[in-house]
Amino acid sequence: MYAIIEACGRQYRVQEGDVVFMEKLGANDGDTVTFDKVVLFSQGESAEIGQPYVPGAVVEATVLKNGKGKKIRVFKYKAKKNYRRRQGHRQPYTKVQITKIEMK
Repeated sequence: MYAIIEACGRQYRVQEGDVVFMEKLGANDGDTVTFDKVVLFSQGESAEIGQPYVPGAVVEATVLKNGKGKKIRVFKYKAKKNYRRRQGHRQPYTKVQITKIEMK
């Protein structure tokens, strides 16, 4: 059984027990998060495709950790003008574990 959910502006294919890194959700560690925007719900050979979402399908997850990703360097310059700017960025994320996929 798996589902495709829409969260944080992206789509994720999830199964029970999967660990997924998402954009920051704003939930604390240990909280339970419910995703009701299920685009596709598949169980065995049958699949139900939503238009745009599958009614009654719910995915529950537990927040494991909130953190920041690796630092990336952003460097801008203009040739022959002595213009140089260096900036660092760390993207915040939320690590969740899928606990239950169900159809109500």
